[in-house]
Amino acid sequence: MSLPRIAIDAMGGDEGVRTMVSGAALARRRHEAFKFLLVGDEKQIKSALDHHPNLRAATEILHADDVISGDEKPSQALRRARTTSMGLAIHAVRDGAAGAAVSAGNTGAMMAIAKLALRTMPGIDRPALAALLPTLGDNDLVMLDLGANTECDARNLVQFAVMGAAYSRIATGLPHPRVRLLNIGSEDIKGTGNLRDAAAQLKGAGDLAMQFDGFIEADKLCRGDVDVAVTDGFSGNIALKAVEGTARFVGDLLKRSFASSLRSKIGFLISRPATELLKHHLDPNNHNGAVFLGLNGIVVKSHGSASVKGVANAVAVTARLLEENLIERITGDLARLGTGGVRGAAVAAQ
Repeated sequence: MSLPRIAIDAMGGDEGVRTMVSGAALARRRHEAFKFLLVGDEKQIKSALDHHPNLRAATEILHADDVISGDEKPSQALRRARTTSMGLAIHAVRDGAAGAAVSAGNTGAMMAIAKLALRTMPGIDRPALAALLPTLGDNDLVMLDLGANTECDARNLVQFAVMGAAYSRIATGLPHPRVRLLNIGSEDIKGTGNLRDAAAQLKGAGDLAMQFDGFIEADKLCRGDVDVAVTDGFSGNIALKAVEGTARFVGDLLKRSFASSLRSKIGFLISRPATELLKHHLDPNNHNGAVFLGLNGIVVKSHGSASVKGVANAVAVTARLLEENLIERITGDLARLGTGGVRGAAVAAQ
């Protein structure tokens, strides 16, 4: 199957061209159908492609003079969108020159440029940033919003749930993913008015391809009991950073413990298969690729410090969203949301 090509901001991320191009090359070795538009300094890209002949044959280069820095304000980045590698990659999606865009650059700038260039889908008020988190269950957890919107009302949260469920069906293959709203308790009386209103609306949306199971607390996110966790960007970003920080803490604590004595070092050798499995499960490169949901186009954010493997995984996520027609799935669910009794549920909740 031939896919639309993926535009990659080759200059984004901590390592720049070498890692982005090598990641694209690794993704193509795994999936020969992938085609790319590499955007950035043409000389540097050509030099990197010399090491990846398999990628060169499936790639076009779009030269960009400028790069958006990691600390650049979104308003400044917007003014330079048509001259920067990130801006040109996203505009390639808008203009039909690419089916999706990937960048490891400035998240705020990326959201601002993508929202202005692609606009939000009909029926979506605000786009949301969604990512996959590892769990103890059989599937990863889709969590959104992770920072695009610090304040959200009930309508926003309902829309996030619809988009997150559509993404989860692609990522996990589950026909009716379990959806919950992040809250300070699981009881119906807990949380803000917006959370309770959103819960009432989702309970009344019986036609949607999801199982809405009420609320979930942050300490249960990675247990494997939920497939989609929905929240505002403020709470979501804090929860994500807490999960990531805890994972690093556990890893560092294990290293310190195993190095504390000769007996501990021997214990490490014995338990090494288990610790390697833990390391693999917690490695963010294995879950790299956050998606801006709700736009008229697919835009994926790779972690700035992602390795070659991490970039390849972000590219693979992007390709799968193209293959599985994410935009069309969300459009169909939004149509059912408008006719499935949600308005009635909202009125009844007031």
